[in-house]
Formats: sequence, C-alpha cells, structure tokens
Amino acid sequence: MAAGRPREFDLDRVLGSALDVFWAKGYEGATMADLSTATGLKPGSVYAAFGSKAGLFTQVLDRYEDSVFSYARDAIRQPTVREVIRHWLEGVARATTGPDTPPGCLLVHGALAAGDGAASIRAELAGRRERGEQFLVARLERARAEGDLPAPVDPRAAAGYVFALSSGLAVEAAGGADRERLLRTVELTLHRLPWE
Repeated sequence: MAAGRPREFDLDRVLGSALDVFWAKGYEGATMADLSTATGLKPGSVYAAFGSKAGLFTQVLDRYEDSVFSYARDAIRQPTVREVIRHWLEGVARATTGPDTPPGCLLVHGALAAGDGAASIRAELAGRRERGEQFLVARLERARAEGDLPAPVDPRAAAGYVFALSSGLAVEAAGGADRERLLRTVELTLHRLPWE
C-alpha cells in the first residue's frame, strides 16, 4: 500500500489562522474563501486535510481549548472557591478582550451564530461548554467536601452561575466592552457571592 502524500503545510500555523477567522466570523460566517485566504490552502487542500469545514472547525476548537481556555486549568488549582471564581472570571475577561484576538468567546458566539444548517456544530459547542462546566463542578464538589463551599450549595448550580457570568462577559466583550469594564464586573461579583 502506497503511503499518502505528506502534508505540505504547517499545521500549527494553519490552525492558528483558521482560529482567527472562525473567532472573528463564527462558524457559518466563515466562508471557505475566508479560510483559504487566511490559511494559504486551496479549498481542496482544506477538505483533503480536514475532511470538511466542520472537521477543520473541530480541530480549531481543540486548539482554542488548549490555549485560550487554559485559564480554567489555572483557576481550578486555586486554594479557595473565591479564588477559583476570581481566576476563572478574570481569565474570561482577559481571553475575550485580548489585544491580538477578536473580542468575545468562540464557544459562546460561535453557537449563537449557528443556524439550522449547523446543528451538529451547535451540538459540538454545547458539548464543549458542558464539559467545561463539569470541570468546574468537580472542583466545587471538592470544595464542598472540604467545607469551603457551604453544604446547602449545589456545586452544579454554583458552576452554572459562574458559566452564566462567563457567557455574559463574553457577550459584553463581543459588543465592545473593554477589559477594564469586564474586570470591574468581576470585582462586583466577588464583592458578595450568592452563597456567602
């Protein structure tokens, strides 16, 4: 069996360029022409390498989670619930207002801008947000077991609260709110958490 033709492009560079396009335009807003221009690949090469636009988007989402969403890994390592939430929300504020990235969150506005023709993409994005929330739920369950989160507080409800705030920050950023404004909102949130 003959070996397939090796890729003649830098995968990391291609995924980074495609990430910029999808982040700025959303899944459906990003055309193959946009992706081809940004990556330097002809549409046929995109299909050959990734199977489809959706296949490329899935790999872009993996890259996004490993890089931009990495603030979540730092957040759950914090010693207290208050610091977990501070690091999480400040991470959202920084990630959604980066000087070299489009405003907002790819996982949030990518799903909001996906119509009926992209139901599988909406489901993919919803699944990834759910996994991210479960990541936080597990940390809050540990906090409750350690007595840092009051026993009556449901860790899933608390994580849902943080995710709702995160989504709100991302939408605000996409609408033009700057980092300082978002960080002020984080400070106000931390002034008194609902379970304190």
